[in-house]
Amino acid sequence: MARSNEAPEEDLQLLIERVFDAPPVLVFKMWSDIEHLVRWHGPEGYALLHCEQDFREGGAWRRCMSNGPGHEHWISGTYREIKPYTRLSFTYINAYDGFETLVEMDFTDLGGRTAMAFRQSPFISRAECDGHGWGWRSGFELLAAYVALFDGVDAPPRGRPRSDGVADDIVAARLRRQEERKETGNAYAAKND
Repeated sequence: MARSNEAPEEDLQLLIERVFDAPPVLVFKMWSDIEHLVRWHGPEGYALLHCEQDFREGGAWRRCMSNGPGHEHWISGTYREIKPYTRLSFTYINAYDGFETLVEMDFTDLGGRTAMAFRQSPFISRAECDGHGWGWRSGFELLAAYVALFDGVDAPPRGRPRSDGVADDIVAARLRRQEERKETGNAYAAKND
């Protein structure tokens, strides 16, 4: 797919810096252990219907997110670089357009806290970059809330997997959508949410 001319190439990257109140070994585990990943991954309000990964350099990953009945958003890629507790990099492909970006994350120990530098690029348009920015930031809020549940790094997963559609953020997002639809007069959509 050809690159869009909407923005200069240097603008078509997503940069996020975030500090988590957890040590790097725990934050990294949230990415490497699929039993943890299925409990936080994805934006607020999205169930994680499918999640598989071969967590090794050259290994593949594939996930399906959904924000309601009939909606499936498939993403996949390959792990490029895995340096435990310090660096993670993988390709990221949206099934709907097949365009590949590269995600790179560096984790820095801040004495029991973790600074994460996140980068994803290149994007085919400013709209795609902004959409991914919303999704990742929302997901990182869920990750921050999830790691806050742990006192140590060896604790088993907590809470329900997002695949069942009853995680707290999913239920809250559905209720907000119903209220918004009621306020705008779209009673049919509100009833069938």
